[in-house]
Amino acid sequence: MFEGIIEGLMNVFTPLNFATLLIGIILGMFAGATPGVSGTMMVAVMMPFTYKMPPDTAFILLSAIYATSVFSGSITAILFRVPGAPEASATVFDGYEMTKKGLAHEALGWSIFSSFLGGTIGALVLLTLTPPLAEAALLFESPETFSLVILALCAVSALAVANPIKAIIGAFFGLWLSTIGLDPMTGISRFSFGIPFLNAGIDFISVVLGLFAVSEVFRMVQDPLGMMKITGEVKTVLPKLKAIKKVSPIYSLTIPVGLGIGILPGIGATTAAFVSYALASGKWRDKKFGTGIPEGIAAPESANNAAAMGAMIPLFAFGIPGSATTAILLGGLIFHGLRPGPLLFSQFPVFAYTVIFGAIFANISIILISPIFIRYFVKLLQIPKGILGPLILILCIGGTFAVRNNIIDVWILFIFGIIGYILEEYKWPLAPIVMGLVLGELTERNLRRSLLVSGGNPMIFFTRPISGTILAITIILLLIPLLSKIRGKRIPIIEAKE
Repeated sequence: MFEGIIEGLMNVFTPLNFATLLIGIILGMFAGATPGVSGTMMVAVMMPFTYKMPPDTAFILLSAIYATSVFSGSITAILFRVPGAPEASATVFDGYEMTKKGLAHEALGWSIFSSFLGGTIGALVLLTLTPPLAEAALLFESPETFSLVILALCAVSALAVANPIKAIIGAFFGLWLSTIGLDPMTGISRFSFGIPFLNAGIDFISVVLGLFAVSEVFRMVQDPLGMMKITGEVKTVLPKLKAIKKVSPIYSLTIPVGLGIGILPGIGATTAAFVSYALASGKWRDKKFGTGIPEGIAAPESANNAAAMGAMIPLFAFGIPGSATTAILLGGLIFHGLRPGPLLFSQFPVFAYTVIFGAIFANISIILISPIFIRYFVKLLQIPKGILGPLILILCIGGTFAVRNNIIDVWILFIFGIIGYILEEYKWPLAPIVMGLVLGELTERNLRRSLLVSGGNPMIFFTRPISGTILAITIILLLIPLLSKIRGKRIPIIEAKE
């Protein structure tokens, strides 16, 4: 383990990896700060361009985009009351109020510091907690793995969205998409509808880019001349030590809460931000949250960045994505021939620690690079959506075609772009579809293995202690919305779009 840590740390600073890290940091900040271009979308767009890269270089790029995009969504949330990414939605409440008071420079400073603190602590927990969890995961065999996957799918359905029924349907739709093609055990064609090309299955990149990127381009063309304007020079002022000490009780609450929510499969950083903001405003009522105070920025920004790193813990330890973005990362890992889970740290320790240290330095870079980035980025916001949208579309088409060199993948891209646009218009969450698609193969394989071992007896999932406990937790999660209706009480649930 110690040798893997040292080699991983040194590997980050090789010329290629360090240059890639810097590129990922800039791309992530740009994606998060540009309304309509989220970190999830940028990770999906860049995924096809990483296939020719070494795995460690590829995932340094993608993890850096992920880490920094969570922070940068707060830039437009504070300046324009328009969150650049869903994770920054709660930052609007106090951030924009500070801007109206002429304190935008202080608000941006609090966002930078809080994001740096939450993300860095989260990344350090990722470094220290993931290997022990990976060792514990060696106790998981096929029944336990299947139960854990079911928990992940049900968690995003029961907790992460306002309408769990829609989320469950989306998860099953993603699971069905993963079954299209040849059966891995029998070689029989399934759901190909007589189309030979579909025997190879639905390409993951086509679906993800369609749902997240192309659907957003369709929304951009509705207002092709739309842009944001700002007058004057934008500056940032980092908080002083005395002010940080005053706000430190907020951090002691929101960072652990963010980490805990991030570790739960499928919940995401958006939920962490809202929950932490609600807890902080409830505990410190005298602070008058929502009127433009630093605590109202510190709470959501520290929590969402900690949650983003926490979401990577189940990805590396169990092979279960903690958010929609980490679900895309899981698909990329599999494509590169790497199976995240218990054996990742023993078989590929240098790769694992390289990616983790890349995430640590990406979070540290927030406090170093973002003041310069903000100064010049606000000028780019004057680019009309009618120009930005086609540029994104060209990248999507090129990236999709490059994976398998087949034009049908491009048609699938547009089909799922239309599907994604329609679903979001009717408030259907997209994250469960991605989760189902990515976890489909893992679900089917472990289900069939378990039933083969038990002779077709499904009680194997309930009689084994770990598997039975996980399924019991799953049932409780599914019953929470039903019980709340029976009692006549509505449990406040926040929709996570990450």
